Amino acid sequence: MSALALIQEGVAGVLVVAGAVFVLIGAFGVVRLPDFWARLHAASIGDSAGMLLLFAGMAVHSGLTLVTVKLILIGIFLFLTGPTSTHATANAAFVSGLRPREAEGLTADEPLEVATPEKEPAP
Repeated sequence: MSALALIQEGVAGVLVVAGAVFVLIGAFGVVRLPDFWARLHAASIGDSAGMLLLFAGMAVHSGLTLVTVKLILIGIFLFLTGPTSTHATANAAFVSGLRPREAEGLTADEPLEVATPEKEPAP
């Protein structure tokens, strides 16, 4: 195996691992963040960044082949439809009456209180 092939494999591996980390961070955000809007943001950013890095890693790994062209086309499709579906979900939630916390009287300077098992939420 030549030095160039080793570098190609290394770059592809780093990109795939970085993409997987972004997806895992987004999934962790969906589980841990306090409200719908924060969870939607984490899912959207994590998926978009993770998908971009994963596809870049797969394209580097496959080299200049027809597979790379297909990966680029699939990546463009997902990069356009992911934010569009996130916007549609956010719009549906907003229209149905779900408002962000700042719209309920909180300002950006006030800390958010998250309910914990030891402490009841403020009324």
